Amino acid sequence: MKAYRSSLLYFQHNSDAHQSAIHEEDGLLVVGPNAQGTQVVQAVGPYRDVVARYPQVPVQHLAGRIIAPGFVDLHSHYPQTNVIGSPADGLLPWLEHYTFPEEKRFAAPEYCAQAATFFVAEMLRNGVTTSLTFATSHPASVQALFLEAQKRQLRLITGLCLMDRHAPPDLLNQPSSPGGLDATEQSLIDSEALLKQWHGVERLGYAITPRFAPTSSDAQLRGAGELAARYPDVWIQSHVAENHEEIAWARDLFPASSSYLHTYADFGLLRQRAIYAHCIHFDDVDRALMRDSGAAAAVCPTSNLFLGSGFFDYAGADRADFQYGLANDVGGGTSFSPFHTMLAAYYVGREGQTKAGLSLSPQHLWWQHTAGAAQALGLAGVVGNLQPGCEADFVVLNPKATPLMARRTAQATSLDELLFAMIVLGDDRLVEQTVISQAF
Repeated sequence: MKAYRSSLLYFQHNSDAHQSAIHEEDGLLVVGPNAQGTQVVQAVGPYRDVVARYPQVPVQHLAGRIIAPGFVDLHSHYPQTNVIGSPADGLLPWLEHYTFPEEKRFAAPEYCAQAATFFVAEMLRNGVTTSLTFATSHPASVQALFLEAQKRQLRLITGLCLMDRHAPPDLLNQPSSPGGLDATEQSLIDSEALLKQWHGVERLGYAITPRFAPTSSDAQLRGAGELAARYPDVWIQSHVAENHEEIAWARDLFPASSSYLHTYADFGLLRQRAIYAHCIHFDDVDRALMRDSGAAAAVCPTSNLFLGSGFFDYAGADRADFQYGLANDVGGGTSFSPFHTMLAAYYVGREGQTKAGLSLSPQHLWWQHTAGAAQALGLAGVVGNLQPGCEADFVVLNPKATPLMARRTAQATSLDELLFAMIVLGDDRLVEQTVISQAF
């Protein structure tokens, strides 16, 4: 066992705790193995109360630092790291001119391996300890990412990108061989094989991954839904309602569905552990469907602002009471930094709600990227928090990492002021260390 003395930030267990973070200015975090040998939080609280219960445990004193839960990111694209900051008129032109050409390169296993190495390192360097992310339509891209995440002990969920139409031919799922299984059948077989190989191995999970409804045939979506029914504990990830052109396209392709979102429900792809990126252009019927199905939204503020897609409706989501959490959406998103993502979410709240704007509290912003995102994944009490029993994933933050940050945080007179100063001024320099549950 090991203990850390520092300022501590974490959240209550209950689902409404996003407005009530716990801040111990002089706290003690005790970690040690559970019955399965996984390093978990054993105790947390005020130093004076906790230390007496663990007199034999060595204590590392991190003076002037803040220990907080590792960040949980609900949506990104590891193959798009090289296209961050590429200019385009909007989502569909951006996909055509930058994303698809880059993803073609992932046909080469060695390219997948070096991209996975960089992506995982960059996530950890920025304090992300749990990631739900896309690979490409190439099985090698999934293998490379799982292998690297396993090596670095990042908790990672990914899957083969299902895409059998409306994309460049050499980027679509491929048939087994001339005269063999067609591309759709093979993509589903490959998905199940990868699922059986990786799901539940150490800190890894599988996500059934249609890219988005327009790039999958009815047969592929139906097969994905059947796969989801056979494996109810795996995740589902896709995109929905990001862009008006995309929505119109989906409605033309699936006229029997009452909405773009309902297309996924019609194929059995809307349930708990289903995470849909963006969810911008919803009506109240869509919001109720999210709530009733148990699906969750991955809110991607930097990419939505960058591509001009629109604003996530926080007020509408809270009114309907469906789940959501934050995501960097690299490479449409503009940064790996959770602080940049939280700041962009604040802008979205201010500019995209009502005429008066919505001021998301710093505690709510932080919750969206930790305990709230974990809850959306069905991993509440496992990651995203520092309550006893949670995996010991945490970040050590230095609020004096830059001269300006040191100057501003020294003036903070409340927790909200301290957190907001770090959100506004923070970047990768604020993350002094990322500690992973099994990396002791």
